[in-house]
Amino acid sequence: MTHTDAAPDAGVRQPSAETILPTSSTPDSRPVAIGITVFRPDAAQVAALRARVAAETRRTIVFDNGGLPAEEAAHLTARGALVLSAGRNIGIGGALDAIAQAAIAAGAAQVLLLDQDAAFSPDQVSALEAALARLRGSSPPPAVVGPRPDAAPGRKAPDYPRRPKIPAAGSLVPVEFLATSGSLVDLAAYARIGPFRSDFFIDGVDLEWCFRAWAHGYGCWMETGTALPHRVGAGVIRSNLLGIEMPRQPLFRMAAYLRNSVYAWRLPHVPRRWRLRQAAYLPLQALLFWADAGYRPGVLAQLAGAVLDGLRGRLGPPRGLP
Repeated sequence: MTHTDAAPDAGVRQPSAETILPTSSTPDSRPVAIGITVFRPDAAQVAALRARVAAETRRTIVFDNGGLPAEEAAHLTARGALVLSAGRNIGIGGALDAIAQAAIAAGAAQVLLLDQDAAFSPDQVSALEAALARLRGSSPPPAVVGPRPDAAPGRKAPDYPRRPKIPAAGSLVPVEFLATSGSLVDLAAYARIGPFRSDFFIDGVDLEWCFRAWAHGYGCWMETGTALPHRVGAGVIRSNLLGIEMPRQPLFRMAAYLRNSVYAWRLPHVPRRWRLRQAAYLPLQALLFWADAGYRPGVLAQLAGAVLDGLRGRLGPPRGLP
């Protein structure tokens, strides 16, 4: 599982060091807002974004982490979208928080988070909205509901481990965590759980937030009745000998994944069962990634440095970030 600012009224993009959030004196009566993060979108992704904004009746918020042409931002703004940016790449955690805060300012009760590759229809959004409504009054109360993950052609779908000791509710299954793309977040729960970790920057943001949600007495649920294809990475790395497969990612992303995973071991809300699983799994993933990279010494050095950064708590933008 990724800038110039858009003025909310005029649609004019202005340089700024901080995210500009809108103010709202007339709250939106629609309960769900749509939040989409973009980073260096290609022509097909821009076209899909245009089509989604044109077809969507819900409030749509776009956060540009870099690479969205000014004319495209103006086009989206003219068609009712709110385009935000910080003038630089602030990572997925910071972008998601900006979207959530904008949705709150607009009066939304929930926000559906999507990345620029997500093909998720308005009907599926309604299905998640209905699923969240079915969980009202449950214990623990829901923080987020997301679709069943499917693998796009040539990609690997994420795996959502089942949350132990919590019974399913029909087609809704309690899970340890969900990918942010496709997740419908309850904004009242978000306000109590707290923001996504911007210092994680790109990987593990969703895992940490969901573990924190469970620790705060909220639940994370997968709606098995609807699915979202995931397009993480550029293909799949497999090892029949080790019995594992993983997305083929750029080196800086693999390093960020290792760093954030190791750092998360110190967080009290991350369950011991997950720490033990990762302690066994991460070395195998690092070995498989290194082998796929041709056993280059520089790759191994960067992976080892990432682990050391995690142990020392050195977070923020990962080394080697383009």
